[in-house]
Amino acid sequence: MTATTRLDPAAAPDGGAAETAPSSAAPDSGAAESAPSSTAADGTAEQTVCSPAADGAADGRDRAPGAAVGVGDSGPRRRWWRRRGAAVTGCSVLLAVSVAGHGRLPGLPGRLSSLAETLLPWSALAVPVLVTAALLRRARVAAVVALVVPAVAWLTAFGGALADKTTPGGDLTLVSHNVEQANPDPAGTVRSLLAAGADVLALEELSPATAPAYERALAESYPYHFYEGTVGLWSVHPLSDARAVPIMPWTRAMRATVDAPGGPLAVYVAHLPSVRVGPGGFTAGARDEALGLLAAEVRAEPVRRVVLLGDLNGSTDDRALRPLTDRLVSAQAAAGAGFGFTWPARLPVVRIDQILLGGVRAASAWTLPATASDHLPVAARIHLAPDPAP
Repeated sequence: MTATTRLDPAAAPDGGAAETAPSSAAPDSGAAESAPSSTAADGTAEQTVCSPAADGAADGRDRAPGAAVGVGDSGPRRRWWRRRGAAVTGCSVLLAVSVAGHGRLPGLPGRLSSLAETLLPWSALAVPVLVTAALLRRARVAAVVALVVPAVAWLTAFGGALADKTTPGGDLTLVSHNVEQANPDPAGTVRSLLAAGADVLALEELSPATAPAYERALAESYPYHFYEGTVGLWSVHPLSDARAVPIMPWTRAMRATVDAPGGPLAVYVAHLPSVRVGPGGFTAGARDEALGLLAAEVRAEPVRRVVLLGDLNGSTDDRALRPLTDRLVSAQAAAGAGFGFTWPARLPVVRIDQILLGGVRAASAWTLPATASDHLPVAARIHLAPDPAP
């Protein structure tokens, strides 16, 4: 039992307050301190009770769980919300800078810059997350910043990709398709590709088992062809100077001259090495090395009109592709509608299958319907102006 202080209501003979008499404490507890008392105007004794909450009420210290927040809490609480608003604002500005100036930012370890830039169009999904975070913290200014600043940066970087830039006309139709080595329906894939009416058709990821099947199925429509290793080219126009391009120990790139209207057209077909995300980062070293060798071949190309078709395992936003994209223009970026994502075919999230042009101009670019491959085919219609004199 806890020790208590008992006040005697009887007044002393002189009218003063009677002395308080402490009661006995229980054997297992110490005596509690007597609460200070005072004398009321009528002579009765009053007890003043001291509480630690009295000292901490102003700032909420030692407040019991579930106790209401006092007026004194509003200042620290506002500062807490304000700090959260600053965090959202900072993240919004950082996102905007990363999107608008990604090409000028320093590279991240493990080639993670390539991974981030490959997926950069999807950075727009961060905007509603930031806005929601700001609204939950009642930071309305931060919510406006989170909505406007990254959105302006994203539209500056990618707004042009959303517009339909296709124009009528064109002299030659190009199609490229990674048919997938394990494709269970090569015949169906060929039927789909033939429906596109391509003048020049490039195939990647051929195998010794499937290449002859594609050769037979395409022979009637394409009298000229060349394939070696995992890549091949079929054309309605004569081919010459066809050869493998050594970018890897086995053949994954080739080059041929197409006798196109208006003069020769150099056509490259390439399948760059795959990339992976692992403990060491974005494992793109083999791809980048092969890309450097391919870019050197393109730079040394004597024919002025050049087309590169293939699976480059990277988007044109990826800084690693600059050795090619600094010289060649993406047909999709120049004359497509939307991003033209190609992989994976069931739910495309990135465009790694490219048609790049030099010395010719795209009239239109698009993706073709899915086949049994895990990639979507890509197509472009190009204008063939006469090859300018050296």
